[in-house]
Amino acid sequence: GFATAPLVASGCIMMRQCHLNTCPVGIATQDPELRKNFKGTPEHVINFMYFVAEELRQIMASLGFRSIKEMVGQVEKLNVNNAINHYKARGVDVSAILHKPITDVDPVLFNTEKQDHSLEKVLDFKIVDDAKGAIKNKIKSEFSYEIQNTNRSVGALMSNEISKLHGEEGLPEDTLTLQFKGSAGQSFGAFATHGLTMIVDGETNDYLGKGLSGAKIIVKKPKEADFVAKDNIIVGNVCFYGAVNGEAYINGIAGERFCVRNSGITAVVEGIGDHGCEYMTGGTVVVLGKTGRNFAAGMSGGIAYVYDPSHQFRNELCNLEMVELVHLETDDQYELKELISKHVSYTNSDLGATILEDWEVNKMDFIKVYPTDYRLALERIAKEELTKITA
Repeated sequence: GFATAPLVASGCIMMRQCHLNTCPVGIATQDPELRKNFKGTPEHVINFMYFVAEELRQIMASLGFRSIKEMVGQVEKLNVNNAINHYKARGVDVSAILHKPITDVDPVLFNTEKQDHSLEKVLDFKIVDDAKGAIKNKIKSEFSYEIQNTNRSVGALMSNEISKLHGEEGLPEDTLTLQFKGSAGQSFGAFATHGLTMIVDGETNDYLGKGLSGAKIIVKKPKEADFVAKDNIIVGNVCFYGAVNGEAYINGIAGERFCVRNSGITAVVEGIGDHGCEYMTGGTVVVLGKTGRNFAAGMSGGIAYVYDPSHQFRNELCNLEMVELVHLETDDQYELKELISKHVSYTNSDLGATILEDWEVNKMDFIKVYPTDYRLALERIAKEELTKITA
C-alpha cells in the first residue's frame, strides 16, 4: 500500500487500467505516444520521501524516541483499546505477543540471537551431492526422496549447479528424474531448468514451479490414495508464477492464480480456482475441469483450452476484456489431444482417459481462449511470411 504513494508522487492518477496499455500519464504503458505524457522525475519521489521522514520524526518525537532502533519492542506505547473492542478480536489473547521482558538492566528487545536457517540441511544439497556425477557428465539418472512441507524451493539449488556447468541450455530432456513422495513445501521446482523431470507422488504447496525454466514437473495422486483426483486440490496457489519454459502435468485441482504471468510453459491441470491465467503472455494451458471466476484477466498472450461441457465458463467465469472465445481449429484439436495424452501417460489421470475415450464428442466441449491482440499479431506475422514466400 505504501508503494502507491511514491507512484502517485511521480504522476500516477490511479486510473486502474494498468493492464490495458492505455495509461494516460505514460507510466504503465509501452505506447510511445502515451509515454510522452510522463512528467515524473526522481526528485518528485525524493521530495515525497523527505516529507515522509519529517512527519515520522515528528511522530517519534511526540512518543519520546530519537530513532527507529529505540522504538523496537516498546509495547507500552501501543494503543490497543480499539482493537480489543473490535468484534473480530473477542476471545483473542495477544498478551504473549505484547509481553515485554523485565530484567535488572535495560531489556534487549530485538536481535537477541542470530537466526539459524539450517541451510546446510536443505534437501537440495543432498540431491546435488547424489547427482553431481550425472550433472557433470550428462548421465541419465533417477533418484528418489521423501519430501515434507519444510522442504522449500526444492530444485532451485540443483538448477543453479546445472546452469553453472552447462549454461542456459541445461541438460538434455529427462537426464535427471527426481521422484518425491509426500507433501512438498512452497516453491517446489522454482526456476527448475532443462533436463530435470520432477515427479511428486503426493501434493505441493503454493508457488509450485515459480519461474520454471525448462524442467518438467509432474504432480499426481499417490497409488495408495482412494480419493478422486479431479475433485480434490493437489497443488496450492500461484502455481507457475512467471514461468518461462517447461512442462507441467497436475493430476488434480490447483488453487487460485494458476499460471499468472506465465510466458512460455505448457501446463495441464484438472481444475483451478479464481483468476486463472492472469496476465499470461505466452505458453499453453489446458484445464480439464472447472475454473474459478475472472479467468484470463489481463491475458495478452498464449493460449488456453478449457473443457466446458456445462457452458458455465464461457457464460460466467471468463474475463473477456482482452480475450476471445473460439471453437477449436483442426490444429488445435491435434495439439490438445496430444497434451491430454501426455497428461494421462505421466499421471494416470482418470479424467484425461475418460475425455480421450470419446474424443470425437468431448473435443466439441473445449473452448479456446485466444487473446485478441495476440491473435492479430500472429495473423499479421503469418501474412508477412506468406508475402515473402509468394514474392
